[in-house]
Amino acid sequence: MKRFTTLLCCAAAAICISACNRPADNSQPVCNIIFDTDIGNDIDDAEALVLLNQYLEEGRINLLGICLNKHKDLTAKYVDIVDTWYGHPDIPIGIIRHDFSSGEPAEERYTGLVAQMTKEDGSPLFATTLKEYSSLPLSHKLYRKLLAAQPDNSVTVVSVGFLTNLSLLMDTPADEYSPLTGMELIQKKVKSLVLMAGRFTEPNYPEFNVIFDIPAAQKIINNWPGEVVLSPWEIGEAVRYPAESIENDYSWTPAHPFKEAYIRFVEMPYDNHAFDPTAVVYAVEGSDYFTVSPAGTVTVDEEGVTTFSPCEGGRHYYLSVTPDQAAALREYFVNYLTRIPASQAK
Repeated sequence: MKRFTTLLCCAAAAICISACNRPADNSQPVCNIIFDTDIGNDIDDAEALVLLNQYLEEGRINLLGICLNKHKDLTAKYVDIVDTWYGHPDIPIGIIRHDFSSGEPAEERYTGLVAQMTKEDGSPLFATTLKEYSSLPLSHKLYRKLLAAQPDNSVTVVSVGFLTNLSLLMDTPADEYSPLTGMELIQKKVKSLVLMAGRFTEPNYPEFNVIFDIPAAQKIINNWPGEVVLSPWEIGEAVRYPAESIENDYSWTPAHPFKEAYIRFVEMPYDNHAFDPTAVVYAVEGSDYFTVSPAGTVTVDEEGVTTFSPCEGGRHYYLSVTPDQAAALREYFVNYLTRIPASQAK
């Protein structure tokens, strides 16, 4: 079996990984984040989206844009619903129009259901801001527009879905947004890439976000010009959002777009794997809730299996959690996701 390896092990000094640049006065840092998601396949993408909106409410992040791995209108509409409900209607949304060679999983498992919910009078249950979704910009073009407008070395990309958008971005030429190529923009503007991807404790077992577009995953892992931090499958297996919270902690509102999605994803009650929110937490909080591996290199083989090798000067890291850290993350998610935003305060 042929393996694809990186050339990242070098004599350079190890990269110091961190979440956001902390100001000199030690106040809470503000992250510039672009969120890349395959929302609709699993409910944890919706958890991550709510968490980002809560951070935005607190002024802890600038959510520059949301790049979807999906092209269907109802998927984009659900994202619009969540952002609008939280009082953040102006977050740019990008979509993809790409023919995945491996086929496309059901992407409206809950997004479409919630997007089409109505009140008793037949009007939409949730408000939206956008009126037309088919004309949204392509995600890789939105990346270029957003990156070009940011200060150098200031953007954290959090990708919790397939890596197709980022692969397309890497191949982009100069355009109306920047004279730089995609690779040059990434190198100049992106501080860190945080991925929900990979699986390291069970050899020869691929992880979904990697296997869905293996060539894209290989390209990102092999060629991304900066730091890459992976929040792997094992963390989501250890950290779950409790059904008890869904059943008891959202009574302050008659309809919550996350709760409505959660109870429609699969039959209740269930404690869902929190794969994607962990990547978001790391991007904002840093290593406070995680154990970070030494620097090293990740390889992705032709079947999507990921392997990590420690390497001084390597640019790859992966996260893990102890039982205590997993318990703290579970409590963290319940605390953040159930907060009442200003847009819904009575």
